[in-house]
Amino acid sequence: MFKAFKEHIDHRFPELRQSEFLFACSGGIDSMVLFHLFSRLDLHFNVAHCNFQLRGEESDEDEKLVEIEAVNKGVNYFVTRFDTVGYLNKNNLSLQVGARQLRYDWFSDLMTENRIEFLVTAHHADDNLETFLINLSRGSGLDGLTGIPEKTGSICRPLLPFSREQILEYAKKHSIEWREDRSNSDTKYLRNKLRHDIIPLLKSSSPAFLDNFNNSIKYLNQVFDIKEDTILHLKNKLFIEGDQFIEIDIEQLIALQPLEGYMYHLFCTYGFREPQELIQLTEGLSGKELRSKSHRLIRDRKRLLLSEIKITESPSYTINYENHEIVRPLNLKVEEVSGVGEHTKNIIYVDGDALKYPLTVRKWENGDYFHPFGLGGKKKLSKYFKDEKYNTLAKEEQWLLCSENSIVWVIGRRADERFKVTDKTKKVLKLTYSNEGN
Repeated sequence: MFKAFKEHIDHRFPELRQSEFLFACSGGIDSMVLFHLFSRLDLHFNVAHCNFQLRGEESDEDEKLVEIEAVNKGVNYFVTRFDTVGYLNKNNLSLQVGARQLRYDWFSDLMTENRIEFLVTAHHADDNLETFLINLSRGSGLDGLTGIPEKTGSICRPLLPFSREQILEYAKKHSIEWREDRSNSDTKYLRNKLRHDIIPLLKSSSPAFLDNFNNSIKYLNQVFDIKEDTILHLKNKLFIEGDQFIEIDIEQLIALQPLEGYMYHLFCTYGFREPQELIQLTEGLSGKELRSKSHRLIRDRKRLLLSEIKITESPSYTINYENHEIVRPLNLKVEEVSGVGEHTKNIIYVDGDALKYPLTVRKWENGDYFHPFGLGGKKKLSKYFKDEKYNTLAKEEQWLLCSENSIVWVIGRRADERFKVTDKTKKVLKLTYSNEGN
């Protein structure tokens, strides 16, 4: 096994020969064998051990074994103890999820503090098979059937090609000491049931079962890469990037077949994982929307609008006097001038004496109305938005300048007739807007 492992490191993980790395070592057979292999290769690494304090003295013995091995081999090591039960209760998490968060957050902190680029874990071929079967039982789709990747960002898993049998044989041959976690034998957990009851039957069906499985994973990953290229090509074609949102033409979208599959893979990265809901959205009325934890998807006439959910800012901002400027949520300047210039989308002139301070910059609300400049009457803002073909997101992004309850300016679009400069105006104010502060 050592020769094969050495060749694997040289071929697939040359960075581990060139850089110091952090090795997550539990004290189990997999990590202790990997510890031994790294030491024989004379690699430069640090050991990190997590004591979750869930098994009393057994957890402490795991910690002690890793510490002794690190000292004997002259390897720098880090140990931490977690109040795992308290963390799970406080955050309402399962053991698996909570323990993963605790250890990987700690690993990340260690790597940052010690300027370490790579983290190595001891996942092996049988772990890969167990994960595949668990995901298969959950109906996870192609994304969950590609196995554990040998590299994920800064995380490396160089033991993946090797089976539990190979690891056990190597441990016995080299008299490697390891610790057994008794909870790993409890078959009430799905992974343990697969490990002890199901996978041995599968392996007994064919001596080459695990090799064939590894080949299948390789082929599935190739299909996954093809799928990713196809989805990226479609996104480049269908997803039109704008300043505030991504626009998707519904007619082109629903022409894709099989529609459910395309819907899932096009939108799952934005948190939308129910293709039927997406299809129903394309058939719904304008204004209907779906929300994930991170994004909104809105039906707007013949298109979908995709936007990131932003943290809501303060609902209003104030201008307290003349010759005042604000820079958030947009850049708006009020200054007294001697005469009236040309009105544009970004500049208007108003009668200063008609304004009542403080002025307010806010978003629109139901029931808002104004007197559009040049129209000669009032109009509900919702009707104005409809006539101007605002989409849902554009309406939400529109800022208003108000004097008490009256709209002075639909900023950047249209002024209000009631505040226009007339022959009787004694004080002319110039209002200048730019979106640099938005």
